[in-house]
Amino acid sequence: MNSVKQRLTVFFFMLLFGTFIQAQQLNETLNQAMQSVKSSLKDIVEATAAEIDRDANTALGLLSKEIDDSTLYIDQAYGYLIFPRVIKVGMGVGIETGEGVLRVAGSSVGYYRLSSGSLGFQVGAQAKAIVVVFMTEDVLNNFRNNPGWKVGVDGTVTIIDKGLGQSIDSDKILDPIIAFIFDSRGLMYSLTMEGTIFTLLDKSN
Repeated sequence: MNSVKQRLTVFFFMLLFGTFIQAQQLNETLNQAMQSVKSSLKDIVEATAAEIDRDANTALGLLSKEIDDSTLYIDQAYGYLIFPRVIKVGMGVGIETGEGVLRVAGSSVGYYRLSSGSLGFQVGAQAKAIVVVFMTEDVLNNFRNNPGWKVGVDGTVTIIDKGLGQSIDSDKILDPIIAFIFDSRGLMYSLTMEGTIFTLLDKSN
């Protein structure tokens, strides 16, 4: 009986250990692929502080024009991130990246890079804008004091998912962090920001 228990213990240990090794290898493969794609996208997504601010104003104007009541959140927010141009490409490995600005009381206080990646069947490219709104002072401070802030680990982001030109029912959306993901046609559907990382950039030069 003890011999059977010992064999089962060894079997489950090997199974668990093998799964752990596979997960490590998968993460290493994903990280290597992400770095390779990031390098190829570097010239596309990198911008100066002035360029980011200019494009952020354009994206914010588009959001307020096309999506009714979105300005209610912006006006009441303690701070908000604007990523005017987020590029997502996929060829077996999907990578999403872009640069944006954090604004508090209407002023630009920091610049950030957004990045996320995934493995799986995906082909093509996509461009969009993302606005992340911090509705309480606590969540804003948590974001600013946490280098490498990650969605799903350091905080949860609720994505507003409505059709073009539709009014948002602000009375039903009371989450502390919300996001608008959109392009020139309006808000986009069936998207997630889970696993997205925000990294502070030095744009002083």
